[in-house]
Amino acid sequence: MTIDTDRLARSPLFRGLTGRDFEALLNVTVYRTRNFRAGTMIAQSGEPVSSLIIVTEGKVKGEMVDYDGRIIKIEDIPAPGALAPAFMFGRRNIYPVNVIALTDSVLFYIERKDLLDLFMKSERVLINFLDMVANRSQFLSDKIRFLSFKTIRSKLAHYLLGLSEKHGNTFRLDLTQEGLAEFFGVTRPSVARELGRIEAEGYISASGKNIVILDRNGLSECVSV
Repeated sequence: MTIDTDRLARSPLFRGLTGRDFEALLNVTVYRTRNFRAGTMIAQSGEPVSSLIIVTEGKVKGEMVDYDGRIIKIEDIPAPGALAPAFMFGRRNIYPVNVIALTDSVLFYIERKDLLDLFMKSERVLINFLDMVANRSQFLSDKIRFLSFKTIRSKLAHYLLGLSEKHGNTFRLDLTQEGLAEFFGVTRPSVARELGRIEAEGYISASGKNIVILDRNGLSECVSV
């Protein structure tokens, strides 16, 4: 089974390596690849994390089911992202969410013992892995805070403010209303209604997926509602 080595080389694990160094490491690393059809379960919440997995083709998603049985999407992971690097080691190294292929995908696997061997061969790879773990921990911390919001209004306001921090007060939504509903764990009409209310109250201007934040302070107050 062939693998897209160019995309793999751009993954966070191998960032900063020259093409020659990457090829040399790959030639002495034990790994395997697997193909998954769209909609296939890749890993189930509670399963042990025994390998570092990198998406080399396609896109997968992490999702969880809350106590009310609602499916909440945690994130999409396109190539060349990695799955659950923060759970490779430690006492509770299990998948915290279900991982499902969004599209036909190819995944690259390195078993834990072979990953440790790779760290011994390359300090750059070790530093990259530590950065990945730190970044994932920060992401999960932010996600836990997001899930603690009780209302659609607070979730939507937090989401819009987060996009504005990256792109300024004028930006384009990276998700459709259906995608936002899946991300929030609610229905699409609920998202549409709340988006309309926030606009009617003068906090934002919305035209399709294009958003302009008009009253940042007012929108920030919506987060605590």
